[in-house]
Amino acid sequence: MGAAIAGRLVEDGHTVVVWDRTAERTAPLVARGAEAAASVGEAVARVDVAITSLSNDDAVREVALGPHGVVDSAGAGGALYADASTISPDLSHELSLAYPDFVSMPVSGSPEVVASGEAVFLAGGPEASLQRLEPVLRSLSPNHRTYPEARLAAVAKLAVNTVLLAGLVSLAEGLAVGRAGGLSDDQLRTLLAESPMVGPGLRRRFEPLLTGSGPTLWTVALGAKDLGLALELAGADQSVPVVAAVKDRYEQATAEGLGGEDVAAVGRIYPH
Repeated sequence: MGAAIAGRLVEDGHTVVVWDRTAERTAPLVARGAEAAASVGEAVARVDVAITSLSNDDAVREVALGPHGVVDSAGAGGALYADASTISPDLSHELSLAYPDFVSMPVSGSPEVVASGEAVFLAGGPEASLQRLEPVLRSLSPNHRTYPEARLAAVAKLAVNTVLLAGLVSLAEGLAVGRAGGLSDDQLRTLLAESPMVGPGLRRRFEPLLTGSGPTLWTVALGAKDLGLALELAGADQSVPVVAAVKDRYEQATAEGLGGEDVAAVGRIYPH
């Protein structure tokens, strides 16, 4: 996701400085015109807006709040800090307390949707910070939702992810019902692929769900992590029992060795 965001900004003419804990991952972006930095501190010191995109709360906390991390470096150089990760609302709030010019900026959409400029960015923070971020948001996509607090943007992302992850399980079970009753995959494709019951987000993963193969854009393990954050936010399994059941499906898929594959691989735990 971070590479897609950086690539989009490069294409729109921004000067982009990139850093990754695995340095070789920045090479394709450098080939497209980005500049590489040797450390977080160096990267943040060279920009007006620092953006992080990482896998979970622990990674964000380490990179943002660790010694010589984003917050330290942004404070020294006056950069705005925007985090595009899917993290807990509590951590988003913690970051907003640690750095007043912070915006939570999670993304609704896959990396390929970000690259095409069609993703929806959920931006939460002080009005002055949102205005400062506006040129970057405009370059990334015309589709924004803004919130007056960082934590609310994080909540919004969990709500969106919950709907998509539950929808994938629902679609997988619909396919399982159809197969159990004797429908072929071609018949199921004709029946469901363009059905109004299957929204655009699910439609993009219809073929990988049906066939069991496709690109990895968002892993099963990260899906389970996001559902865990949603359950923590709701306060109890009894409040959102469907979410609890859906999380069990992704955890089962992870236990069966599918954790590193795309979330559509959850369909492989059902009979074919």
